[in-house]
Amino acid sequence: MSDVPDLPSDGLAAFVAAAIPVFTQWVPVTPARTLGRLGAPDEADLRSPGTHVVRGTADSEPACLTALRALGPLLVERLLGALELVVAGHDWSGAPSLVVDLPGLAPGGYAWVATGGHDSEATSAAALLERLHPGLADRTVALATGIAAHPAVTRLLTIPPAVTDEPAIAARHGAAHLGLAVAVAGAVVDQVAPPVVVERAAAIVGLGAGAAALLLRDGSMPPAYAAALLAKVRADYLLPRGMYGSVSVAGNRFGLTEYEVVGQADFAGNGLVAVTDGGAVIRTGVAQGSVHVELAVLAQAPAEVESGWEEIVEVSWPAAEGRASVIAPDGTSSPSLRRQTPPWPGDYRVRVHARGRDDLDTEFERYKLIVWAAPAAAETVHQRTDRLGHRLRGEPEPVRPPRPEHAYRWVRRSPLSVAATVTVVIGTTLEQTLRAFGADPNRPEPIDGIRRDLSSPGAIETWVTALDTGDAVLVVEDNGHRGSNAAVLCAASASGRAASMFWNVNAVTRLSFADGGQLLASFEPWGREEAVPPQVAAALAGLDFAEPGDRTEKGLVAVERFTGCGITTDDVALIFETGIGFRVPRALSRSARFNSQGNRTDSPPSAPQEAGRPDVR
Repeated sequence: MSDVPDLPSDGLAAFVAAAIPVFTQWVPVTPARTLGRLGAPDEADLRSPGTHVVRGTADSEPACLTALRALGPLLVERLLGALELVVAGHDWSGAPSLVVDLPGLAPGGYAWVATGGHDSEATSAAALLERLHPGLADRTVALATGIAAHPAVTRLLTIPPAVTDEPAIAARHGAAHLGLAVAVAGAVVDQVAPPVVVERAAAIVGLGAGAAALLLRDGSMPPAYAAALLAKVRADYLLPRGMYGSVSVAGNRFGLTEYEVVGQADFAGNGLVAVTDGGAVIRTGVAQGSVHVELAVLAQAPAEVESGWEEIVEVSWPAAEGRASVIAPDGTSSPSLRRQTPPWPGDYRVRVHARGRDDLDTEFERYKLIVWAAPAAAETVHQRTDRLGHRLRGEPEPVRPPRPEHAYRWVRRSPLSVAATVTVVIGTTLEQTLRAFGADPNRPEPIDGIRRDLSSPGAIETWVTALDTGDAVLVVEDNGHRGSNAAVLCAASASGRAASMFWNVNAVTRLSFADGGQLLASFEPWGREEAVPPQVAAALAGLDFAEPGDRTEKGLVAVERFTGCGITTDDVALIFETGIGFRVPRALSRSARFNSQGNRTDSPPSAPQEAGRPDVR
């Protein structure tokens, strides 16, 4: 106990050894298991308490208190509830003197402590006691760390050979170290004799839990734990499984590997993937950044080769241990992509899909890796169409005309990226278009004010913005969908044409076309559209909506083709810089009818008129 001067370790060890069984029998299994896994590798499930996000702690706060907060208030409260009575009734008088050199609060002095509203009572009590006796938390940790190595205590921390499964080992490991730390904390707190403002049992449990968390986090797992964890991972492993995430790229590469991404790899053979020790390295188009990756692990080879990818190559690799990760060259990875391949050694097959490598833009570069167990076999190339692959293979680059949907990729980086509807109307005026949407063109308002009003609970209105470009009227709805309404499109197109594209955060889309007051087609574009009128078919020609990616952009191309006018990034910038919007009071009926001026010709049901505002139809 190097940090504690002249303390009788044998006397403290005897006291702690006698107290450990008293406390461990009261520790609940679930929090004990969570504590016991703090020093485990990341295969153990630590998503429950023990990974609590700590905010607002002082830089000078002792590590013990920071570790206590990181456990989370629910776990700490459960420990306090389980141990409070036994701690309060325990006889602490047998411990040797442990705190004679610690400073206390000066006569007439005072201490303050700031606690969050969601802190456990044990956390608050421990923090207050540390303020009254600075160094108390560090002393508790130093004593617990030192005494843990004493033979009289070590034998009580050893897991019996009969305990072999991972949950039981973790629970025994956590409970024993918590019992040790609570025994030390109880002796320390008893000897400083805190004032009545400090709840002693809560302070003891708080300091003990914080000290135990540090011991367990920084210490070694029991020798039998690794084998038990592997057995648990294998028993829990199910197929098929699918994961999504992103991975950092450096040096034009990332890997699917059990170890680390090698610095050099030869991609001249297939232009996409190279087998290395423990896995494979994938060649990217971007030199650095973060790319999206989908990982699928199957019980057998996929029945078909997927379409919509520019490069597809399949290779074998021998796994020494299993549990390979999609990782960056620096070893980092999304948690969802870490240690996901089967947890057994053997031969595996990986089919690597890539698209967007020629764009040199991380927003549009995509990968899919499909893994399954299979005997080693020769490399198979299913698709080889991008320019990068041809260059790497030493082949002449193909001539690839630009795809029309790429002209709308700016949408991904615009205010409309998440959810919006864009409607383009020709053959009418701005005023008529706004009326078709149910807005009053005579009542423009600042967008900020509309957003503020509509963010309040119970708001039932929506809103639109619009721009007259001279050739067309553009209506933009940020997170709205009025432009996909059949009645609105019929009204807007009464003297011309209208088309709209809707998309939202849930990947729901809708593409709609109207001409001369009639709805021609409205559907979710997935490449399986039924027969559509010739003018709509012309707008869709050559746009493969069944192919993954760029669905919103393809829809906007179809809108532009149908109306002869598109929307540009400058249009959107001008709309939001102008900052003018129009409220739309309520939804319109799909059966509503309109004349060529955009006015309703049916008899809509009456609705209560909003106070101070005309009943706009």
